Amino acid sequence: MRHADILKKLSLAEKCALLQGATTFGTWPNERVGVGSLEFSDGPNGVRHQAGAADHLGLNGSEPATCFPTAVTVANSWNPALGERVGAAMGEEAAAQGVGTLLGPGLCIKRNPLCGRNFEYFSEDPYLAGKMAAGYVRGIQSNGIAACPKHFAVNSQETRRQASDSVVDERTLREIYLTAFEICVRESDPKSIMSSYNLVNGTYANESPHLLKDILRGEWGFGGAVVTDWGGSNDHVAGVRAGSTFEMPAPGLGSVRELIAAVKAGTLSEADVDERADEAIELVLATRAGVEGAPASFDVEAHHRLAREAAAAGCVLLKNEGSLLPLPPSVKVALIGDFAKTPRYQGAGSSAVNSTKVDSLLGLIDETDLSLVGYEPGFERHGGKNESRREAALDLARRADVILLCLGLDEIAESEGAERRSMRLNENQVELAHAVSQVNPNVVVLLSAGSAVETGWVADARSILYCALGGQAGAGAALDVVSGRVNPSGKLAETWPVRYADVASAESFPADALAAEYREGLYVGYRYYQTARVPVAYPFGYGLSYTSFSYADLELSEWDVSFTLVNDGPRAGTEVAQLYISKPDHAVFRPEQELKGFARVELEAGQSRRVTIELGDKAFRYFNVRTNQWEVEGGTYELRVAASADDVRLTGHVELSGTGAPDPYEGVDVRPYETADVAHVDDAHFAALLGHLVPGGAAEIGCNMCFRDLNHGRSPLFWIVWLVLRTIKNSSERSGHPNLNVLFIWNMPLRALAKMTNGMVNMRMVDSLVMEIRGFWVIGLVRLIVEFVANLVQNALLSRKIAAASQPRSA
Repeated sequence: MRHADILKKLSLAEKCALLQGATTFGTWPNERVGVGSLEFSDGPNGVRHQAGAADHLGLNGSEPATCFPTAVTVANSWNPALGERVGAAMGEEAAAQGVGTLLGPGLCIKRNPLCGRNFEYFSEDPYLAGKMAAGYVRGIQSNGIAACPKHFAVNSQETRRQASDSVVDERTLREIYLTAFEICVRESDPKSIMSSYNLVNGTYANESPHLLKDILRGEWGFGGAVVTDWGGSNDHVAGVRAGSTFEMPAPGLGSVRELIAAVKAGTLSEADVDERADEAIELVLATRAGVEGAPASFDVEAHHRLAREAAAAGCVLLKNEGSLLPLPPSVKVALIGDFAKTPRYQGAGSSAVNSTKVDSLLGLIDETDLSLVGYEPGFERHGGKNESRREAALDLARRADVILLCLGLDEIAESEGAERRSMRLNENQVELAHAVSQVNPNVVVLLSAGSAVETGWVADARSILYCALGGQAGAGAALDVVSGRVNPSGKLAETWPVRYADVASAESFPADALAAEYREGLYVGYRYYQTARVPVAYPFGYGLSYTSFSYADLELSEWDVSFTLVNDGPRAGTEVAQLYISKPDHAVFRPEQELKGFARVELEAGQSRRVTIELGDKAFRYFNVRTNQWEVEGGTYELRVAASADDVRLTGHVELSGTGAPDPYEGVDVRPYETADVAHVDDAHFAALLGHLVPGGAAEIGCNMCFRDLNHGRSPLFWIVWLVLRTIKNSSERSGHPNLNVLFIWNMPLRALAKMTNGMVNMRMVDSLVMEIRGFWVIGLVRLIVEFVANLVQNALLSRKIAAASQPRSA
């Protein structure tokens, strides 16, 4: 124990109190032993610290902070060092606001383009996601505070997010959904990590010994604190036993009483409580100096410049017909599109930052050498026809040399708590793009979106610059690229399919039932498209430049590859060279190729450089479900150096002896996975992959029943609750302004009432509500009243006891 001297001074109740929140974002202090309260704050792309009334979804105001580009944007830079600088700036701002732990970065795998929070996550590829996340964590923690990577693990949808069961085979779990976390933990040593809401193979992630003890703490050596997602605790006793430290946000003292009762009953060892309390104390004490020693302010302008640099590095040039970009000085440009004046620069929900300032294209274009003819919004931001706006935009387009057409997804299209409804842009934008191109073909589309969109409209643009979600300085970054001050070097961190129907999980996402079945297995993103030979709009790792690069002279071994990279174009630029590994003669099924390394190389025009990419311990491995460990298949491997997943420039071969492990699928019918024919996997083949029957079951009346399922109960009172919630939800969605609070409650299980009400409700009261829903109307309501009174009394008594014990004692 790191803090045995402190633990021996604490009573069982005091130790249990340390393992939960006392406020929405603050932990329980014990001043008697010098353990203060630790402040958490949301922060995947900027600090969202609410000094006043705090809430989980970011609905109330927060202190001003720099809104950096979201993870989707910075991931497109393929630059962990840049991520480290962004992380360092966020950590500096967090410490200045008294925040000890910043809740980020988010590194869930982008399984499906319609996940509502994809903008918060780095990539469909675990290697790239892990490397970028490790950079962020190193930067954040360089200020002495803690980072908290999230959400651990297999968290891929917002629908039923607090009670959805991610059913996934062990190999896919390890290779796709855990590898990013493994890289992050091993390479950056985060002081904390956030567990996800969902179950994984029937057990809540926060109380899974397999995830938290066996893998996270055992295999990876993680020694920090595990923090529940806000309201994500199901059974606090089971969580503490499995390795979860903090139950957040503020469950009240009912959770403390549960832990005490479990220890006394022998179902939880006090040693487990001591381990978790030690982790909690360590996080508080390890971050205290960073917070107390931090300046009270930060350099707002310097951080804004960094945000602009990061946004420019993440811009991806998707098309540049006839080298329309960069635009020459004095060219007459028209700004068209609502986003030109009011930018779309971040996502909605708990990651939303109260920006120190927000740039717009319209506000900054005078800083360039371009000649602005005028601006027209052109379309209604949230969809629908507006003929006068359309005609005004067409009139403006006729008077310009080049149109900067600003298209994108609006704020309500991508949000925590809800999935995207489609991959398409609003039809009014697509129609305007076509109409504008008919009157002036010199169209440059500046596209703002947090994930892939369908691109059937690309023929209506000569150039397309994907700006992703560029943060508060994203507009300036886009102008830097358009005007040529910055040569674009971004590469896509996720594949853009031609249409949504081409996605392997298209028919099953999001899972509205209790189980989200990951039937596609390993075949996520480019691993699917390339192995199944499905054409894509833009491949993983794709991005154009204003210059060109050539590759030559490959040398390789099982430890590294080296080659010569030449900038043979007209200007300085940066290339992201990517290393993929393939095994064409494999015995154990695998994707066509997998990313195992990359290098970001800056070169002047005409310059060449010898580049070496090292092959780490993850280059050739696969997880063998028969030996239950990582293995290497022997034989010939093809190493491919590429400009994108579809643009291989150099190839070579190495021979490996392998570990000689048995084929884990010998005698098992996994034929769909041998060919990546996984869009329609039946129960039998999915069961073969899982190694057991596919779990079934419908929603049951119990504490984990979601509010969306209350119509299946037997209580007229809760039928009314369900009807009111559904009516508000449907009405807000039709209006184009989804109610995030209602969406959160709609997908929330009943037991969350005991985890997010600061002690007003405990689990015994939730059990009373369950009785009511089951049809025991009078008994349920009477028990609810009795338990309510008992909870108040017990909370008051325990609170006084802990408060008295926690006070510093006079000498």
